[in-house]
Amino acid sequence: MTTTTPEAPFALVRYRDADGAQLGLAARNRVRPLTSADLGAADLNAFLAKPDWDSIAALAVPDETWLSLDDVTLTAPVEPRQVLQTGANYREHVIELVAAGLTQNAERTPDEARAFAAKMMDDRKANGEPYFFIGLPSCVVGDDAALELPAYSEVHDWELELAIVVGREAFRVSRADAWGHIAGYTIVNDITTRDLVFRKDMKEIGTDWYRAKNAPGFLPTGPFLVPAQFVDAEDAHVTLALNGEVMQDASTSDLLFDIPALLSAASQTQRLLPGDLLLTGSPAGNGQHWKRFLRDGDVMTGTIANLGTQVVRCVAEGAAS
Repeated sequence: MTTTTPEAPFALVRYRDADGAQLGLAARNRVRPLTSADLGAADLNAFLAKPDWDSIAALAVPDETWLSLDDVTLTAPVEPRQVLQTGANYREHVIELVAAGLTQNAERTPDEARAFAAKMMDDRKANGEPYFFIGLPSCVVGDDAALELPAYSEVHDWELELAIVVGREAFRVSRADAWGHIAGYTIVNDITTRDLVFRKDMKEIGTDWYRAKNAPGFLPTGPFLVPAQFVDAEDAHVTLALNGEVMQDASTSDLLFDIPALLSAASQTQRLLPGDLLLTGSPAGNGQHWKRFLRDGDVMTGTIANLGTQVVRCVAEGAAS
């Protein structure tokens, strides 16, 4: 894979070594290991509970003893205990999906479907609430792992998203207080098997996010965990290219529910723990819109402003080894 330097002054990473995964500090194009003494905490999640970014910044002075980022293999920069995903949080994305026929109602024309979806999203923004579902932490991998496409479907899709990395534990926090519970941000590609989203055996059940989104490796994450202070999360440019062709190109300013609204709403039900991921939703431009889904040999390149670039290679089931 190709490693890119984080645009932020520094970021946290995890990289492969002889003992598994080592927590590291990346600055410019170099990286050094971080110990518990450096963190002032037992591990990454303990640090994120009360992050002292000033102490980490004091260490971000690369010299010849640091490793080159090109000489290490980065993996997922986080170890979440919980992953929450946000559905239908970009207006145009939902309109695209409905117009493309990904609904329970196949009787509308494409124009009728777009008009229906547009009204639904405008009403939802004015009167509704964020929609969450649960992902499996075991699906979180780095872009050092190839994305193995399960053979049971040919419609695996991409959804590049800005992901909140929870800092201080959040439980029933207000929107005004939500910012204080965010340690940083990272990139997540929320892979989705489109023909498994809705149950066919009993339509009344509705969506089946477990089967559609939780195959092994379906949450490529990272490569950097960037402190919140370095990210304009309210207007971050999000792009995904498939084999060099741009498919998603949007800004988080188009979020239906913004960052504090999402974290506050998610925390009303469950305690969000340090290091947890809260995905903010996918912008328009998915494979369902383009009628082009992931294939063996595809390469996805995802970039979010100040978070670096994620490169994911796709392989057919059984070919990853």
